[in-house]
Amino acid sequence: MTPQAAPTPAYRRLSVEERRVQLLDAALALFAHRPPDEVSLDDVAEQAGVSRPLVYRYFPGGKQQLYEAALRSAADELRLCFDEPREGPLLTRLTRALDRYLAFVDGHDTGFSALLRGGSVVETSRTSAIVDGVRRAAAEHIMSHLGVTEPGPRLGMTVRMWITAVEAASLIWLDEEKQPPVEELRDWLVEQFVAVLSVTARRDAQTAELVGALVGDV
Repeated sequence: MTPQAAPTPAYRRLSVEERRVQLLDAALALFAHRPPDEVSLDDVAEQAGVSRPLVYRYFPGGKQQLYEAALRSAADELRLCFDEPREGPLLTRLTRALDRYLAFVDGHDTGFSALLRGGSVVETSRTSAIVDGVRRAAAEHIMSHLGVTEPGPRLGMTVRMWITAVEAASLIWLDEEKQPPVEELRDWLVEQFVAVLSVTARRDAQTAELVGALVGDV
């Protein structure tokens, strides 16, 4: 008896949303390791295994529209880094959030640098607003973890300064060939968070109320 050949899997047409996700994933994979200026629509089409006209069908605005959509997708992922359950010691939660953040930086090194440093020909006020939105979301998550609904100007400025420091440290870490080890960088950033709050606490009663519990958690 002649063995029957295994049936050929049925072709399944991707839905509109599935195709869009496929193209965004392809774009993000390229932007992760190459500056946006150096990525073409042909590159995205090749990465996704589709034709250039198909990319245009989903992103008629061309490379700019695709880049902004990919940036929003990456921004959504970065926002989730700080979306930690409000359970357990705050610094333990912050450590887990930084683990996710630095894992994203590690996996999107060139693209992350291009995103934060700017200067790209595809940079616009809209792309800048997307990046600023990530910073605001991170600050809101941290305030929520602190249990603060109405931060005063000093506390708000301190948290925003720390977020800027995390970004700067991440860029320097990439420039220094990812040294020191990521775990050491993470722990140092957590310690920096406590340190800057401690300095602010000397001048701000609201911050002073928060510092005691945090110092005991280091």
